Amino acid sequence: MDNSFASLPPSFYTRLMPTPLPAPYLVAVSEAAAGLIGLDAAALAEQQSLDILAGNAVPASAQPLAAVYSGHQFGVWAGQLGDGRAILLGDVATASGPMELQLKGAGLTPYSRMGDGRAVLRSSIREFLCSEAMAALGIPTSRALSIAGSDQGVMRETVETSAVVLRMAPSFIRFGSFEHWSSRQKPVELKVLADYVIDRFYPQLRAEANPYAAFLAEVTRRTAVLMAHWQAVGFMHGVMNTDNMSILGDTLDYGPFGFMEAFDSKHICNHTDQQGRYSYGMQPQIGHWNCYALGQALLPLIEEIPAAQAALDVYQPAFAAKMNELLRAKLGLATEQEGDPELMDAMFSLLQENHSDFTQFFRTLSNLKTDTDEPDHDLRDEFVQRDAFDAWAARYRTRLRAENSNDAERKLAMDKVNPKYVLRNYLAQIAIEKAQNKDFTEIARLLSVLQRPYDEQPEHEQYAALPPDWASHLEVSCSS
Repeated sequence: MDNSFASLPPSFYTRLMPTPLPAPYLVAVSEAAAGLIGLDAAALAEQQSLDILAGNAVPASAQPLAAVYSGHQFGVWAGQLGDGRAILLGDVATASGPMELQLKGAGLTPYSRMGDGRAVLRSSIREFLCSEAMAALGIPTSRALSIAGSDQGVMRETVETSAVVLRMAPSFIRFGSFEHWSSRQKPVELKVLADYVIDRFYPQLRAEANPYAAFLAEVTRRTAVLMAHWQAVGFMHGVMNTDNMSILGDTLDYGPFGFMEAFDSKHICNHTDQQGRYSYGMQPQIGHWNCYALGQALLPLIEEIPAAQAALDVYQPAFAAKMNELLRAKLGLATEQEGDPELMDAMFSLLQENHSDFTQFFRTLSNLKTDTDEPDHDLRDEFVQRDAFDAWAARYRTRLRAENSNDAERKLAMDKVNPKYVLRNYLAQIAIEKAQNKDFTEIARLLSVLQRPYDEQPEHEQYAALPPDWASHLEVSCSS
């Protein structure tokens, strides 16, 4: 294990050891994540490994530290933040590049502010499952290796048990890492951080006339692409603060997230977000806003406002291009034709007016036949306004016929991009409630299902079901 971040000046972090987790036990392990760093998932259950996963011991070569950063929270400048409960152990070499290992919930740090430095089992299970589910969906994301639990109580709205997630990403540097030094008018430190990130992750940008402007443009492009991925699968992050935005375009810091069920572009998955700043429909705009915040932070290095603006102008075309690409694939359209945007807009209006289930709609749509104009009852029954659906379906059939779409081939293609299984809140809640009673089998079962989101899995059909009535009362917030 190395720790390249520790090569930065001491002002970027505080070195400290994790706080031991009393009497830890293993809650879950991701075999897929373990494979990324060359570990045997079965061996992680051994006591020596468990001690590391819980923060009770660290590898001999680790250099544990908590990083400092700042950021905008809900659009308001929050000043200094930092790793208030996360400790970076270091990074390991993999076939696809370095992978940092970080313990979340590992105890107090100098950046904990009013927090206790711990994570609760509830939110740890949600982060673990969603990290791995998003990876299986093909969406850029941090990964989660394991959850270690403890009976140690921590106070949130009520007393809950604590846990530690070992999560992994090529880097945990955020937009807020740059905002920190810019806000403090520390151009030397700002340049050190930018040079570190460029040299480590974007070395090709060194050949550009203005590497810092090129860096902003590439981060902006990656962020736009990530937003398109989120929108296309119906994922809502819930807390798109600048301190939660990855400098590599990965999904980072899973908190009060949600997957769209009954479609509503104004849906808010975070109970704390009373104003709807981070609603589903706002996510692309907020992604762009966050890039502007990063651009403002990098301006002392870019030096020229037009160059920074040109870099930020990458966002809208990159988002539109990726979103159109993803939507065409979801609709099974092999070509791009005039009128496609109107067809897609009409589809979203139909979903909005009928509040149809987002995941089930796209999955079922692959069954539509082009060789008949008869209504498709399985599809139209998902809509209150069946005549409105029939009218849209007629347009869709005409569009498919225009490119001589083959029903069987199109179904195969659509089922590879429209998941049958996503991490619905009620599924996570069932796993959480069982785990709180020391039954961890549902976490493993659900993880197994979510790692094959595009497969039919008839033995797990119940995991694709619409949420039960009680699920409408579930609330997730920034509390964890």
